[in-house]
Amino acid sequence: MIAFVEWWKERLLTCPGKYFFHIDCPGCGLQRSVIALLEGDLAKSLALYPATIPIFFCVIFTALHLKFGFRHGAAVIKWSFILTVFIIVAFYLYKLVMRTPFGFT
Repeated sequence: MIAFVEWWKERLLTCPGKYFFHIDCPGCGLQRSVIALLEGDLAKSLALYPATIPIFFCVIFTALHLKFGFRHGAAVIKWSFILTVFIIVAFYLYKLVMRTPFGFT
């Protein structure tokens, strides 16, 4: 696992929005957040991208629901998806408001 994380750190994808327009996209930080989570640093993962764990929950629960057919699985998926989208949008708006003008530090 450690070798995979180190390999991934060296090959992070560049965000086209940030590269061309110098503005974070709603997904900026997800890769680094997943790496921090794989390294066991939950606080850093949440600071980098708060929606990482809800995204994992949505994906894993959806797969389990498709396999086992939980009684209220569709409602859980719907509400967890809504919560995840809300977290992504809220964090993105927070980053846009709190960043310095034109993305320069």
